[in-house]
Amino acid sequence: MNKKLIPNIITLSNLIFGITSLWYTMEGMYKEAAIAILLAMVLDGLDGRLARYLQVSSDFGKELDSLADLVSFGVAPALLAYGSLLYAYGFLGLTVSIIFALCGAIRLARFNVLNIKTHFVGIPITFAGPLLVIFILLSNRLPLVFYPFASIVLSYLMVSNFKIPKY
Repeated sequence: MNKKLIPNIITLSNLIFGITSLWYTMEGMYKEAAIAILLAMVLDGLDGRLARYLQVSSDFGKELDSLADLVSFGVAPALLAYGSLLYAYGFLGLTVSIIFALCGAIRLARFNVLNIKTHFVGIPITFAGPLLVIFILLSNRLPLVFYPFASIVLSYLMVSNFKIPKY
């Protein structure tokens, strides 16, 4: 197997988990949807490291990773939040979910254009999406009113100008 393909296969596996999460959410299987997003997070942590280790980093891989991240950490958590909790707020809940996904897209586009090596500008979508999912998994311990506020705060933090160091 061509070693250039390995990181992209990992990235596509991340995307598969994101799509699977969407399906689980549509089926009302919210815990499974959340777990799929967390598994996507694990794979997302591997693809870039593996590409650098194998010395096969590419612009194609970077773009593919961003597209997978938008699904797995933007759209899937937003739909999961709406389907499991925010639906109770009607149109407001839908609006909050859409804002989360849109801010994630803006965050990824800005990340790709800026190409800063020392820090992130705004929190990464790969942090915001899984954190929202963890909050959803804790829904029996957190009040319902927490979720629209948490979603809006995470949305804002993704598109903010806060400098977050890269580790």
